[in-house]
Amino acid sequence: MAQSPNVKDVADEVIQDLRHEIKDKIILTTGVSPGSLGATFVEIITRGQPAFLILAGRDRNKLQRTANAIESTGSQVPVRLLLLDLGSLAMVRQSAVELKSWDDVPHIDVLVNSAGIMATDFALSPDGFESQLATNHLGHFLFTNLIMDKILRSKSPRIVNISSDGHRLSPIRWADYNFMNGDTYNKWHAYGQSKTANMLMSVSLAEKLGPKRNVLAFSLHPGVIMTTQLGTHLDWTVDVQSLRAVDTAMGNAEGWADFKVKTPQQGVATYVHAAFDPDLEGHNGVYLQDSRIADPWTDTVKPWATNPIEAERLWRLSEELVGQRFSY
Repeated sequence: MAQSPNVKDVADEVIQDLRHEIKDKIILTTGVSPGSLGATFVEIITRGQPAFLILAGRDRNKLQRTANAIESTGSQVPVRLLLLDLGSLAMVRQSAVELKSWDDVPHIDVLVNSAGIMATDFALSPDGFESQLATNHLGHFLFTNLIMDKILRSKSPRIVNISSDGHRLSPIRWADYNFMNGDTYNKWHAYGQSKTANMLMSVSLAEKLGPKRNVLAFSLHPGVIMTTQLGTHLDWTVDVQSLRAVDTAMGNAEGWADFKVKTPQQGVATYVHAAFDPDLEGHNGVYLQDSRIADPWTDTVKPWATNPIEAERLWRLSEELVGQRFSY
């Protein structure tokens, strides 16, 4: 495995540059279990002295471990835990109601949707949707929109959706997003579809809420990071080959290339960039990697994941699937 070329661009250095942008912000992050990129992100940004951190996830014990890790650094930043099971729309609605009841959290400046699953065996969510689409996209879509009132109360609201260059593995499967309830399932295609959805959601949010309400929305690829918990269920002696088979069948260069791995800090540097860099204000809706705007001429940026028509189609489909319209 090759080392990523941006070895110097670690989160600590980005924090130094953006400390004044982080200070006094209220930041909500999903997917912050110990060992995750979300946990690395929230631990690092405490150095910028945000006003408040909200850690959201489905396991209270894991949330508390991350909160304890923050406290152990000597940080004085207030931390609150929010139980959030993104795989269940009913649970998402309950979490949104709870968050909206917190009068001492008048607004949310930055929402980072970092939770996700990758290349899991076929399963349906309690609502009947393929689990990767349900957890990685539909849960975040519903949660983000349900708490939008608090986001819009911020003076400079941002929403960051963590995607992946794995979006290359599939566009939205409009006629078969549920993989015929498993009959046509490929776990890498399903992962790709969900990561494409993350990017398209940012495109839609930027278009719908950027001009009118000053909302900035971005998606990003943090890089290939082998030390997180995301792929611990996989047997890489087998699953690397199944991934390469999908890439080669699609003609993707990744089918023949070595992984370019990053450390968690290098991956989280792009999180920090997306969440706080003021230079991105004129580039609403873009997809980032290596702490910069990805270049579709030289980077893996599939047009199906950035097309505004695809984005609007997904928005309408997502509204249908969650059973609620969100008009802005």
